Amino acid sequence: MARDAGLFSSLRHRDYRWLLSAFVVSDIGNWAYNVALTVWVYEATGSVTWVSIATVCRFVPALVFSAYAGVLADRFEKVALMRNLDLVFAAVMVAMAVGMVLGAPVPVVIAVATISSALGTAYEPAAAAMTPHVVPERDLGSANSLRNTIDNTTVIAGPALGALLVLLWAPELAVIINALTFLVSAALVSRVRTRSKAVDVTEGGSQGPLAQMAVGLRTIAASPTAAVLVAYSVLATFAFGIDTVLFVAASEEILGTGPDGYGYLLAGLGAGGIAAAGLVTRLESRGTLGPVILVGMAAYCLPMLLLLVSDSPVLAFVAQVVRGAGTLVVDVLAVTALQRSLSHDVLARVFGAFNSLCLAAVLAGSLITPIVISTAGVEGAVWMTGLGIPLVSLLGWPWLQRMDRQSTARRVELAPRIALLDDCHLVADVPAGGLVQLAAASSEVEFTAGQRVVTQGEPADAFYVVIEGSLAVQALDAEGLEVAIPALGHGDYFGEIGLIERIPRTATVTAVSDVRLLRVAGDAFVEALTTSTPSAAVLDGAAMRLGRTHPTLSIRRAGLITEEAA
Repeated sequence: MARDAGLFSSLRHRDYRWLLSAFVVSDIGNWAYNVALTVWVYEATGSVTWVSIATVCRFVPALVFSAYAGVLADRFEKVALMRNLDLVFAAVMVAMAVGMVLGAPVPVVIAVATISSALGTAYEPAAAAMTPHVVPERDLGSANSLRNTIDNTTVIAGPALGALLVLLWAPELAVIINALTFLVSAALVSRVRTRSKAVDVTEGGSQGPLAQMAVGLRTIAASPTAAVLVAYSVLATFAFGIDTVLFVAASEEILGTGPDGYGYLLAGLGAGGIAAAGLVTRLESRGTLGPVILVGMAAYCLPMLLLLVSDSPVLAFVAQVVRGAGTLVVDVLAVTALQRSLSHDVLARVFGAFNSLCLAAVLAGSLITPIVISTAGVEGAVWMTGLGIPLVSLLGWPWLQRMDRQSTARRVELAPRIALLDDCHLVADVPAGGLVQLAAASSEVEFTAGQRVVTQGEPADAFYVVIEGSLAVQALDAEGLEVAIPALGHGDYFGEIGLIERIPRTATVTAVSDVRLLRVAGDAFVEALTTSTPSAAVLDGAAMRLGRTHPTLSIRRAGLITEEAA
């Protein structure tokens, strides 16, 4: 019986656990450092202008360098890059803390923070592009939902830790602790065994930096599904840019909570993201995503209209919880679609471009909002977010419908393969999307009468299911004597023994008539059986056939013992 992939299903994969642990540790430290830096700058200058300068100096490099950071993340092996960046971050944080203790000029400390921000732009695309290397396609939704859940949690926990450290000790201590979290993160990332392939992004030196950066944008534009979902994610991020200014004005003029209301409303967004994480893992597996996207955008924007009829801080907080759930839906669907549908060779550049678009959207939203407030008041800005953005979202409905039609067509195309694989009873407990993943990784191959499909003794590289035609099976035992094995017809399968046991082919299979077969690559087959429980029928059948040709051998599932299980 199939079971749905839950929020924590991605944690079954060893390397993702290490990757996620590194993110948790460093992200909490980074949020604490953000608070400490802001407090230190204000205490050193007594000026909110300098606080604003520090924020801009850290934000602008992220916007400027994000696209090229994706290029770098593709050019180098990603695990090594993340580990080395963590070590550099630790050194930068130590330098900053020393500067703070010694009374370095504020511009010098801000310059160090700017360097850290610029370097950090390469880490996120590397981590996002590494995720599909360590998590199978079926669990990508879980991985991204869990990552966003933790991100929302650290938005609350990190600043709280930073505030506590500043209150009890000094800002410098929070910076030192951030350095330590980067060292821990480097150690955790180093435990990841999977390695990515470095790509010659220059194409032999023929591509310059601008052309390399443009690869990410062109790749997104070339995929209808990716382009539509990225567009909606950028629109949601634009709304968040509005929030960064509107929250302050609404807290002061509507809710009466003063500057502290900003953090109060921001915490509501984070709480909503945490609460909705489990729901998103179920929504992302739906065949039609268009309505889900529109509902997510509506949930993110419409609750803001409550501010027009109520000045209750409690209702405002509840509204932000709903909004946090809505934006999580849109963001997770976009990131998961990119990881599923695009080539791994360009994925980091894609995420570099995606991050640049999102940062530009935040900047645009934060710049437009003061103009709207000055001309139409806070209420006008609320109308812009609460109703204007949902109306813009509706304009994309034709593209969402086209995306869903293409997705439906793909499922219809794969349906016969899924049914064929399902009849094989490959696994006892298939997570949602597991057979779809296998079907997508398969291909139909044809052989004419007399052709050999596999030969005894050759390496096992694929699993086969007979669609039509008949095949003869011949095998020689350890003494060189031929063993009688029944012929194969529609629905029968072969090739699993070599893959399960990690041994050469145990028999020769030859087409008796013209045949059409479904071929599943060995890596995809093994992955399905290592992330799920192999069915008793498959194992018993493999044991019976292995016993005919090699009586001294037994099924030990050596090919299914992965490094994750070791």
